Amino acid sequence: MPSSTLVRNRLATAVRVVLAVVVALALSLPAVSPAQAQGGGPSITKKHFGTLSNGKKIDIYTLRNSGGMRVKILTYGGILQSIEVPDSGGELANVALGFDNLSNYVTKSPYFGCITGRYANRIAKGRFALDGRTYRLATNDGPNHLHGGVKGFDKRVWTAQPFKRRDSVGLALTYTSPNGEEGYPGTLRTKVVYTLTGDNRIRMDYRATTSRPTIVNLTNHAYFNLRGEGDGRILGHELQINASRYTPVDKTLIPTGKIARLGGTPLDFREPTAIGDRIGSKNQQITRGGGYDHNYVLDARGVAARVVEPDSGRVLEVITDQPGLQFYSGNFLDGTLRGTGGHLYPKRSGFALESQHFPDSPNHRNFPSTVLRPGDVYRTTTIYAFSTV
Repeated sequence: MPSSTLVRNRLATAVRVVLAVVVALALSLPAVSPAQAQGGGPSITKKHFGTLSNGKKIDIYTLRNSGGMRVKILTYGGILQSIEVPDSGGELANVALGFDNLSNYVTKSPYFGCITGRYANRIAKGRFALDGRTYRLATNDGPNHLHGGVKGFDKRVWTAQPFKRRDSVGLALTYTSPNGEEGYPGTLRTKVVYTLTGDNRIRMDYRATTSRPTIVNLTNHAYFNLRGEGDGRILGHELQINASRYTPVDKTLIPTGKIARLGGTPLDFREPTAIGDRIGSKNQQITRGGGYDHNYVLDARGVAARVVEPDSGRVLEVITDQPGLQFYSGNFLDGTLRGTGGHLYPKRSGFALESQHFPDSPNHRNFPSTVLRPGDVYRTTTIYAFSTV
């Protein structure tokens, strides 16, 4: 019989061998990010988010793809309330500015993440003419009409229908705007479909039909900070916009009607440039809006803009079939709004890239038309594509 000492020594040796094998196997396995660790296929869930003063209940849907990216959407305003995407190390963060409660969206929101319509952006003096008749809209932005009026699509309750496919998940939102709502002619039946794909894209398909000739210009108004919402200003983000022309604005931020070259101006982002590099320029176009708030005339359909945040490695590409893109550098954020993460949003702590037809198009014949007539269908698609460098 072996001695007790010999048995203990053999056991100790066996334990060391087993531990060595376990360590070797652990070191040979690839690292798993927090996003990957969640695993599973795409999913969608619904929860109650709040109740409006008229008793209407608002839901929040959470979409998740197989890689762990999460997108939260409200039935109020079709708002993208949260967009969680990984950085270059796989760590998730919410990159969309927003609120954690319904009350703030109703009373304080500067259009965070919403569907804007019927007409995104500005219409001069709240007036436009169509087929010989002049229509008057609310002037809710100084002397001008902005983002559909006092109660635009951003403040409407949308009907939601979730769906799930093999490698994607989504939410179809519908809203019928009656004839005369906010001064617009025609009953407009609108559908916006959000789809979260397996390759970290948010696809937005817009569709609308009308009962009478009208004007339509729909977009999403997400504010982004690729460091994470509430994590400082966006001045170090490197932006590239595929446009060589833009529409200059007057002192009320209404296009003058001219389409001008960007070359030689501080508004030129054809090459990747930090947002803060020239934002303090004395150029009159920049000082009028307190920063960038301009419509870029896109050179081609496809990738309209690309933004890189150097510290996190996060990348956002905006892909669209629209002729214009509004770049807004968060000039009117003032540090009084507290976001989903509990942090205040100071000036220039978020940026927006709004795919669109041009501001005030109904009043400029040389701009692409935004007229929609009965029997025609308004269709457009924009994609927010997230990746890392």
